[in-house]
Amino acid sequence: MTRPGKRNLITDVAGLKVGQAEDFAVRSGVTVLLPDAQIMAAVDVRGGAPGTRETESLAPVGIGGVADAITLAGGSVYGLDAASGAMAWLGVRGRGVSLFKGAPVAPIVPAAIIFDLANGGDKSWGETPPYRALALEAIESASESFALGTSGAGTGARAGIYKGGTGSASAVTGDGFTVGALAIVNSVGSPIIPGTDVFWAHALEQAGEFGNKRPGAIPTLDLDLPGDMKRPARPGTNTTIAIVAIDAEVTRVELQRIAIMAADGFARALRPVHTPFDGDTVFAIATGMRPLAEPRGLDLMRLGSLAADCLARAIARGVYEATTLGDMRSYKDIFAG
Repeated sequence: MTRPGKRNLITDVAGLKVGQAEDFAVRSGVTVLLPDAQIMAAVDVRGGAPGTRETESLAPVGIGGVADAITLAGGSVYGLDAASGAMAWLGVRGRGVSLFKGAPVAPIVPAAIIFDLANGGDKSWGETPPYRALALEAIESASESFALGTSGAGTGARAGIYKGGTGSASAVTGDGFTVGALAIVNSVGSPIIPGTDVFWAHALEQAGEFGNKRPGAIPTLDLDLPGDMKRPARPGTNTTIAIVAIDAEVTRVELQRIAIMAADGFARALRPVHTPFDGDTVFAIATGMRPLAEPRGLDLMRLGSLAADCLARAIARGVYEATTLGDMRSYKDIFAG
């Protein structure tokens, strides 16, 4: 049997912290995952409109495959500058890849962004977009506990017609492996079963973590696009980005398989998903604390499946915990009463 970890957050995987910062005037923010030490990382991109940085270096055929931190940010292309803030913070502390004796270290900070430029916030930042500064604020505040919903990179997010947000979840197996997920939900698709107030991810819910709603008699679904998705759907205006973490000792190729399997968590929680208008991206990281049993494939399959389930739960929690911001109404407000 598996159960949620102590915090039901990605930080239940030992050695990880998360920091967040937001600017409610801008209606945007930054979330930084900060490991205690450099970690192995991989990435899987399924959406048709991604905004990323340092992803190619994570491919199993590349020379890298490690990360000193990962930034998730609002701001579309401007938000990629959050990685610069995290990189500067790490560099001052001597954290990064040392290439030559006497040369500065090179921190590796993969990044992904969501589009929140049209959410009504004040984006008149001129030549100083706030994302580098927000990343510095976020990484300084990194801890094992952090807020969900309208916080960090999820501050200005929208999931279909619902206020999106920052979500997280974890699972601990009976034999001691820990899996966690962190998601920023800004999807074109809907997290809700049509005609209900029930999350698509309801079957995976643990301990009422997103409202304990269950479907009753549901009429046959219209298989066309749902009415509560974002309309009009426009390229580059959406995206759900995520990180999944495991505490297992794996190879780079095995971690890439975890990232691929974890991406199915998007499909368990959102409809439609991986569209031409989304930049769905999931990073996978491994702290290497626990060896896999032989034959390795069985544990790898378990961990990949749990990563997908945790990601689906994190997506639902991000929407469930979000609060109304401006004209972006929350799930709880839409279904109040």
